[in-house]
Amino acid sequence: MLPIKHGIVLAALCCPAMAASRLSDERIVFQTTFGDIEMAVYPEVAPITARHILKLAKLGAYNSVHFFRVDKGFVAQTADVVYGRLEGVGLDARQMEYGDKFVPLEVIPEVKHDKRGILSMGRHSDPDSGKSSFSILLGPAPHLDMEYTIFGEVTKGFETLTKFEGVETKRDGIFVMPKERITIHSSYVYCDKCEKEAAFHKKRIDSLSKELESLRSARLPGA
Repeated sequence: MLPIKHGIVLAALCCPAMAASRLSDERIVFQTTFGDIEMAVYPEVAPITARHILKLAKLGAYNSVHFFRVDKGFVAQTADVVYGRLEGVGLDARQMEYGDKFVPLEVIPEVKHDKRGILSMGRHSDPDSGKSSFSILLGPAPHLDMEYTIFGEVTKGFETLTKFEGVETKRDGIFVMPKERITIHSSYVYCDKCEKEAAFHKKRIDSLSKELESLRSARLPGA
């Protein structure tokens, strides 16, 4: 491992509960052929990977990319943003810049591939070869622990994952692939905390408006 990875591991081990539990306020939403999937990243567990995936999503780099792999009970995996796009849908300079970046392996023992919805970074044989392809776990996969970066989890859209698993598949080498294309038609990032705060303040304003209208009616009957 590179020194930076040792540093990340040691920092996480000092406070593993905090590192494992905090979700980002930002949510990534993929609007797919079979419905939406909402995801949050783990900023303390995998800070480099989390920032990288969020940046790609904010740039719209996943738009038109497909899930090339759907292995029921195991993983649904996105294609690389550079090579997994619909024909004729290219990348702009910023998308290409970030789509070509590598991210290092970031792992801590306390954060495991232990449930449906975990986000796990794809890579080649080199542990530091992650780019943009990642898997959504469809079931526990303990053999991936400490080998692949866990950087977040699905927060909404589990019914969409179930629909993925209903698609007819074929085996191609080690991969189980859907026979029909599962496309990410569009994606966006929003602030969950901001939306909740906005909804709270809107509710307060609506309540105050009704109260003021009631007082106005009581003091100025017929107005």
